[in-house]
Amino acid sequence: MSSSASVRHRGSQNPKKAQAPPPPPPARDTDLNGSIKDNKQHSAITSEWDFKAALAVITALAFLTRFWGIGHPNEVVFDEVHFGKFASYYLQRTYFFDVHPPFGKLLFALMGWFVGYDGHFLFDNIGDSYIDNKVPYVAFRAMPALLGSLTVPTVFLIMWESGYSLPAAIISAGLVLFDNAHIGQTRLILLDATLVFAMSVSVLCYVRFYKLRHEAFGRKWWKWLLLTGVSLSCVISTKYVGVFTFLTIGSAVAIDLWGLLDVNRRQGTLSLPDFGKHFAARVFGLILVPFFFYLFWFQIHFAILTRSGPGDDFMSPEFQETLSDNIMTMQSVGIDYYDSISIRHKETKTYLHSHPDKYPLRYDDGRVSSQGQQVTGYPFNDTNNHWQILPANPFAENDYLGHHVKNGDLIKLRHLVTNTILLSHDVASPYYPTNQEFTAVSIDEANGERFNDTLFELKIDNGKDKQEFKTMSGQFKLIHFPTKVAMWTHTTPLPDWAYKQAEINGNKNIQQSSNVWYVDEIPSLPVNSERLKKEPRKVKHVSFLKKYFELQRAMFFHNNALTSSHPYASQPIHWPFLLRGVSFWTQNDTRQQIYFLGNPVGWWLTSSILAVFAGIIGADQLSQRRGIDALDERTRSRLYNSTGFFFLCWAAHYLPFYLMGRQLFLHHYLPAHLASALVTGALLEFVFNLDPMDLEEPSYAPVADSKSGKKKGRVTANRRSLHASERMGQQSMLALWAAAGVVLAVVVGGWWFFLPLTYGKPGLSVEQVVARKWLGYDLHFAK
Repeated sequence: MSSSASVRHRGSQNPKKAQAPPPPPPARDTDLNGSIKDNKQHSAITSEWDFKAALAVITALAFLTRFWGIGHPNEVVFDEVHFGKFASYYLQRTYFFDVHPPFGKLLFALMGWFVGYDGHFLFDNIGDSYIDNKVPYVAFRAMPALLGSLTVPTVFLIMWESGYSLPAAIISAGLVLFDNAHIGQTRLILLDATLVFAMSVSVLCYVRFYKLRHEAFGRKWWKWLLLTGVSLSCVISTKYVGVFTFLTIGSAVAIDLWGLLDVNRRQGTLSLPDFGKHFAARVFGLILVPFFFYLFWFQIHFAILTRSGPGDDFMSPEFQETLSDNIMTMQSVGIDYYDSISIRHKETKTYLHSHPDKYPLRYDDGRVSSQGQQVTGYPFNDTNNHWQILPANPFAENDYLGHHVKNGDLIKLRHLVTNTILLSHDVASPYYPTNQEFTAVSIDEANGERFNDTLFELKIDNGKDKQEFKTMSGQFKLIHFPTKVAMWTHTTPLPDWAYKQAEINGNKNIQQSSNVWYVDEIPSLPVNSERLKKEPRKVKHVSFLKKYFELQRAMFFHNNALTSSHPYASQPIHWPFLLRGVSFWTQNDTRQQIYFLGNPVGWWLTSSILAVFAGIIGADQLSQRRGIDALDERTRSRLYNSTGFFFLCWAAHYLPFYLMGRQLFLHHYLPAHLASALVTGALLEFVFNLDPMDLEEPSYAPVADSKSGKKKGRVTANRRSLHASERMGQQSMLALWAAAGVVLAVVVGGWWFFLPLTYGKPGLSVEQVVARKWLGYDLHFAK
């Protein structure tokens, strides 16, 4: 009976005696032993020909499955409208805004630059023809296909470097190789291939680094530590969900450091100064290096995008002044008191508007209004949008012209058409009981008892004290002086009594970024006014860190704001069971479609194995509580440390999505699915009872006395990680090979069955489509 199958009761009267370490080799045989050891290592490496052959075959199949028919369809598909567009903007050097970091998008731009593309096509609509618009779309798609192809052998290498058997490595790689979701996502101009590849490389590099833990601070140790850090930077520089890979590696590093603190560790006690060196090295390699590489990609981003573009509106006027051809700063005009202006909301683009109609006596919820004049938001240019800007206290009659409006001034706004003054007061707004109503009152009331309620403080966003107020570039918040609420609007239209126009109210959260407005124009200014004459404008310089922090704030804000519904959005609970997919593309004439969906057979298998692993760990913990050792020390160590690390990787890339409130889709599960494939290969090897034997081989060397420097009689053990062929020895793997064959057969069958939905061809009949609606997938052409 193998050691993993035996059951031992702890606390018996005759405990097993601890085995003494083998004696050190005689000093006179040192050279001979070294030669024998070198020959043994060389033999072990050359005997891995079967792993190398399998790796070559798997890599070839990965390229075949990812690149086959990559030119179909020759139209814009799904989110290619975004990431293809961003590549064009890079090539045109036109500033744009996106919620994702720049690394993955820069790779697409690099590919476009390689093939001489000038960025003339902007990927505006799904279904637009690449052929008609002369777009080198195959080159763009080749970038993610290349990275997706390399992900498969990376999975194989992770299993190989972790010491698993060949069938276990083939199972894990095969689950990714023949997965329809991984294939579908890597054949289009999308970011997830870059994300998943960088994540897998990060895991591989950390495994290589961890294997060298007994050779700390050596050249290879540093190499794999730094490569882990660089890989981590590529993950988080592609999408912010890459922080989950940091969580995975960081947790493993924390556990490793905790073990180094143990005074009873097998390799000997580590002094606190030495521990400090280990800690500092990991901070440098896994935090500082990734952070500086992350900053580097933003520096490249800013260096390329020097021209004004569609991303200007997301940035401050100061940022926009660093871009050439910026319309906002080129057209900005200083605003004087008594100018007639039109005010526009930055986010919704609605104008501040008023008309003679009154608020109703009662709203739908029974609350009573002031029945004052309506102040609303109107999306179109209109004379009812014109307001005259007045000082809080009038200037002298012979000196009222030429006074510039400045940041921090107290002002009034007169509605020109109705000759009323803007006012806010402590009356609830139509939709928000906690926000204040905005209305307008007559000039007599405004100059009398309602004087204070008509005062507003002009606060230019990020402006300097007494900065001159300008059109377009002078983005501002209008703060009601007595009550300290900010003028605000939103997208929900008012009822018919307000002609479906937008609500304007006073927001008590004055720090909210959606409180920002700007002056669109000065209608009262003659076309030949001297104030309209412009001098040549120089592009201003703003420090990199200032631009970086502003962009980071905007990215995080808009990423968290992606909460609107989407017909193909899904919840994290759906992903492991593959309850629904995403329609990427359809073509009515040929009945062809691309439906983003994983291989159901593979996904259900990996999800089941995850549950089995959790059950095994729970059962083992319970049995130990009852004094029963169902697993020997080596098997348990392998199960917890190696397979457990893969399970941690899955959990870190999956469970945090339950805390998110933004839109989520099936592709967010791809990194976690890759980790589940690693767990599957590792656990099947455990289930089929392969004895892990010893994962490391000790090599003995004499230890010098700390005082005299002379060699002492005792020895210390430096341990070398064993290759799988050494570790397995002569054990029979027929059962595991049989399991691998069955798994691959059903996985390949599932891949082939859903292949037309992944590659977009051939078109399917109604019966064929219905046959593939296994869990009621919302496929097209099912009728």
